[in-house]
Amino acid sequence: MKEYLVGKNDAGQRLDRWLGKTVPLLPAPLAQKYIRLKRVKRNGKGAKRDVRLCVGDVLQLYINDEFFEAPAPENAFLSVFKPQLDILYEDEHILLVDKRPGLVVHPDEHEYVNTLITHIQAYLYQKKEWDPRAEHAFTPALCNRIDRNTGGIVIAAKTAEALRIMNQKIKDRELEKYYLCVVHGRMTPSNGRLEDFLSKDEAKNQVTVHRSPVPGGRTAVTLYRTLAVRNGLSLMECELITGRTHQIRAQFAAAGHPLLGDGKYGKARENKKFDRKFQALYSYKLTFSFSTDAGVLNHLNGRSWQVEHVDFAEEYFPEYTRK
Repeated sequence: MKEYLVGKNDAGQRLDRWLGKTVPLLPAPLAQKYIRLKRVKRNGKGAKRDVRLCVGDVLQLYINDEFFEAPAPENAFLSVFKPQLDILYEDEHILLVDKRPGLVVHPDEHEYVNTLITHIQAYLYQKKEWDPRAEHAFTPALCNRIDRNTGGIVIAAKTAEALRIMNQKIKDRELEKYYLCVVHGRMTPSNGRLEDFLSKDEAKNQVTVHRSPVPGGRTAVTLYRTLAVRNGLSLMECELITGRTHQIRAQFAAAGHPLLGDGKYGKARENKKFDRKFQALYSYKLTFSFSTDAGVLNHLNGRSWQVEHVDFAEEYFPEYTRK
């Protein structure tokens, strides 16, 4: 329990608004619930949320200590009252989550509460499967990343052992990752392989495609096949052999077929014909193909998960997606 004496600077405020400022990590719905349950007392008694505070009021807060910590990316999960997750699969070691476009996976300078990892941590904390005070060292973490404006399957490790194993499997390329995308025009040949060297401008967060090796350049390999062609657009399936920043977006743009809606590598004039908020790119299928022992994750070997609905595929290629 923590106790506060209301001074002149706090007098006149509503109780619920004062509570929100005093305990910023406490989600607003939970704060209202605690007021109703009289876990927030004014002068020893329960009070309504809209009561106005007076100088000399004594407020007693029966609220868990962790909510009184200073707000930071490490404890942002406490601010998530109802985690929003589309879970494709879960066991005691991992989560497979379908991330929606527009959601950032990790906290950045613009957002640290509404992120994928924050919602995952809140979900596990509320299920009592993760207690940061007891763990000390381990925090649930993502094994792969997807750009903010791209959707798709993200792997989250619930245990330190799963994180270690999955990171090694990704490094050893023992996972098969497939994307759907829509590009302008028709690829020639319709099925093939894109192999280039990518160099990255960190300041601009943009990569440049080179046909031959360059200093600092990294090999990028993408296999692709055309699934459907309609109205000047092609629906493509891509398999990532490597996993470089903006790999699919940059390689298709360099090949003369930028992704629909891509504001960084695409064609503004072409994109204006379509009302799309995000580029048409989705990590829609994941297969675990372990060639070496995976310990506690061996039960995943050979299994695949696929996102059922990809909005841009259904919008621009309804005949194909109904097959």
